[in-house]
Amino acid sequence: MSGLRLIVGLGNPGAEYLGTRHNAGFWFVDALARGEGETFAVDGKLHGLSCRVRIGGEPVWLLKPSTFMNKSGIAVVSALRYYKIEPDECLVVHDDLDLDPGVVRLKFDGGHGGQNGLRDIMGHLGHGKFHRLRVGIGHPGARDRVTPWVLGRPSAQDEDAMLDGIARALDVLPLAVDGRFDEAMKRLHTSAAK
Repeated sequence: MSGLRLIVGLGNPGAEYLGTRHNAGFWFVDALARGEGETFAVDGKLHGLSCRVRIGGEPVWLLKPSTFMNKSGIAVVSALRYYKIEPDECLVVHDDLDLDPGVVRLKFDGGHGGQNGLRDIMGHLGHGKFHRLRVGIGHPGARDRVTPWVLGRPSAQDEDAMLDGIARALDVLPLAVDGRFDEAMKRLHTSAAK
């Protein structure tokens, strides 16, 4: 399997969404860009903000769609076409209600699990054959509380756990970029169990 050439962080644009659980994908790519000393710039043709980093010596594009979450597919498909990147060379980073804060999981293909960003990307692509990094945000317990939960800010404890999970995912990212997904998954999924 080829490595990664594009990493997309999902979130909602605008200052009011900055620290929300739903923007966990933005948290990830922001941390990655910061760590590489890069900053995002507006790229109108990609419907988002982009920058390029080197991970394990390899050039990788980072993208934050400037569309709202439920329209993420527009930006993702634009970037894949523009950079001539195959969907299986793309990692989409998103919040996940089914995982506890601090739990992060790599996965390839599968359904959208009700995540609106993934739903839209799959609608545009016609399939789900791309890599995902699921960042756990926990579940509020009741379905009618999901929207305020994802659009709300995590507690300090949950935020610390989420940032810790993101840091662990960043540690294994060079393996994924190199196409060694099984090794990246093994390390990431066992580090959390300790």
